Amino acid sequence: MTAAAGVGVSSSTDGSNTDVDRPILEVKDLRTYFFADAGVVRAVDGISLEINAGETLGIVGESGSGKTVSALSIMRLLEEPSRIVGGEVRFRGRDLVSMPEVQLRALRGEGLAMVFQDPMTSLNPVLRIARQLVETMQVHGNRTDAEALARAIALLGKMGIPTAERAVHNFPHQFSGGMRQRVMLAMGFSNDPALLIADEPTTALDVTVQAQILELLRRLNSELGTAILLISHDLGVIASVCKRVLVMYAGQVVEEGATDDLLSDPKHPYTWALLNATPRLDEATPENRHLTTIEGTPPDPMHWPTGCRFAERCPFKIDRCAEPPPLAIVGPGRKARCWVTQGGVRLPARGEPGAVVGGAAAVPEQSAEPAREKLLELRGLKKHFPVSAGGGSRGRGVVHAVDGVDLDVFKGETVGLVGES
Repeated sequence: MTAAAGVGVSSSTDGSNTDVDRPILEVKDLRTYFFADAGVVRAVDGISLEINAGETLGIVGESGSGKTVSALSIMRLLEEPSRIVGGEVRFRGRDLVSMPEVQLRALRGEGLAMVFQDPMTSLNPVLRIARQLVETMQVHGNRTDAEALARAIALLGKMGIPTAERAVHNFPHQFSGGMRQRVMLAMGFSNDPALLIADEPTTALDVTVQAQILELLRRLNSELGTAILLISHDLGVIASVCKRVLVMYAGQVVEEGATDDLLSDPKHPYTWALLNATPRLDEATPENRHLTTIEGTPPDPMHWPTGCRFAERCPFKIDRCAEPPPLAIVGPGRKARCWVTQGGVRLPARGEPGAVVGGAAAVPEQSAEPAREKLLELRGLKKHFPVSAGGGSRGRGVVHAVDGVDLDVFKGETVGLVGES
């Protein structure tokens, strides 16, 4: 899905809005249900959010929490058996829920854009990149063929694709995963949208490419003033791009706040558990504990609990959790759906006593180093692939895929191999 028609939004170098703050997107009590044969799945069950012009907002939560369905509901891209059964979605004051499909298609091309999780399923494999980018701009009548092609090349260059003049004429399969995601970002920004929704745009990428994509999003937000709604299950990704965060669980928003505040002082046990389940490379993990795990599974969306939906997995639950808590103010710019923190209780910081539950386990002391039995031994392993060097039958090249690897694996060990694609 693409967008068009630029907006006059000024922004500071850190991506924050310096114009008059007014929501360009307002979502109030949005409810999206799936009417399946087995029953009604209440996937999104009453979320509200606002995004100002030029702002960066993140939505984080585990799979099945309702993040992607919320985004698709905003864009009106869901079909039967799903249905928006309640709430409002307003873009620049215009109601998207009741808007006729013809007007909605024009509006998507006017100010809204979306980048999906897997670029290979979003790009047509039999069409060259040039045609797909040019079509994105031409369908809204913004540019001539020559103008659209020139902008497509300029956008690919801005996205960091080398030799964009040649690359624009390639097919998607000739690009790496990171380059394909850059093409999708170019497509999303091709008509200068006021709001870009990015749904897990870095999930399948190497950490090095992921860092480049995130830096690109930050720069585009700063330079173009485009508001960004970033959806991810990765708190690190959210922290690196977004100024404000919503945490979703079981179809609801359970916490909201500025990114730094929320990550340093979570006000909902689910957010707290997510943070304590995240490995940290900048601090040593004590030898007597494991990372926190969230015991149990999310509740059935066909039969949400009548009380707090996180209560069965929560280490801090109290008797009042049998009642459904509201999303209430718990501090300046902070909201949480939790009776415990609404009562003034502070959740323990990482590493404090009581901060490790559910997956914590003491590591038994061993009196002596066990005998090391070697199970696997590699010495000088090589794997080369002959490939055509081009130019018809003139010569062949060799890809040195594995070029001299030594490796030992002993009984009882856990060995990790790390490296980019």
